Amino acid sequence: MTLMKSLFGAASALALTVGAAAADPAIIFDLGGKFDKSFNEAAFNGATRWAEETGGNFAEVELTSDAQREQALRRFAESGANPIVMAGFAFASALSEVAADYPDTKFAIIDMVVDQPNVRSVVFNEHEGSFLVGMMAAQASKTGAVSFIGGMDIPLIRKFACGYAQGAKAANPDINVIANMTGTTPAAWNDPVKGSELTKAQISQGSDVVYAAAGGTGVGVLQTAADEGILSIGVDSNQNYLHPGKVLTSMMKRVDNAVYNAFKDGVDMEAGFNVMGLANDGVGYALDENNASLVSAEMKAMVDEASAKIVSGELMVHDYMSDETCPALNF
Repeated sequence: MTLMKSLFGAASALALTVGAAAADPAIIFDLGGKFDKSFNEAAFNGATRWAEETGGNFAEVELTSDAQREQALRRFAESGANPIVMAGFAFASALSEVAADYPDTKFAIIDMVVDQPNVRSVVFNEHEGSFLVGMMAAQASKTGAVSFIGGMDIPLIRKFACGYAQGAKAANPDINVIANMTGTTPAAWNDPVKGSELTKAQISQGSDVVYAAAGGTGVGVLQTAADEGILSIGVDSNQNYLHPGKVLTSMMKRVDNAVYNAFKDGVDMEAGFNVMGLANDGVGYALDENNASLVSAEMKAMVDEASAKIVSGELMVHDYMSDETCPALNF
């Protein structure tokens, strides 16, 4: 498979060397890199799955600063890449400028809505998946306290936290839910040391299950949880394998499917608003040989019943993005 590589000069200019042919798809990873073991890596896995199944090529670039977003989009569009997929909400402003200049190019953005006729906007019902792992956390807790560590303090991450807290309290109304964010700048996505510090602070407050929705920062959270003898919950990708027997589950956000679908649709990709949730396998929880011993039959039955009720509409999970309140959690 031939991939497009990126070179960053002294002036932080983005230079792309083209290895994929015109009209091949392209993907731009967000800050933190494609091997963050979380969001970006899920996106990369979707692109790789498409290439392996089809024998096709795709182009890629990893950014090192916010300033490179628009430049990367324009370089790919000029090269003839189509469609161009962006992994992350932070591309919205740049895409709003670029999409109109390249009406024959299809774009897909994950985690944000950009209203342009050649843009597919893919968002996820993260609150639904977080509700399920919150239930599991409360059932697994022996101390009566569970916790959440987010990356950058933005509404999207509060959406994870609020769903998690609601699920935990649905399973145990008396559970104490502790929540912290890593920071207020993009650096919060790639600070495993800070993630470790926050985990230790939450353990001191009684937490024995911690859920991380923090990109690369979450690697530090999961490592510290394993070292300190408490359970953790991964996010986006299946992170159960990172610490077998120590990761209760992972809230799967199927970014890989969003990328795969965009690449598969190719230049005929339909634009518009796409929502991926429990009903269409957009989110869920991970169960495999690495965590099977941690998830009891009763726990699985309770969570699966809740999942079915969410899909049917019988059970509503609060969405922070539509109403910026969090009934089950005080930030």
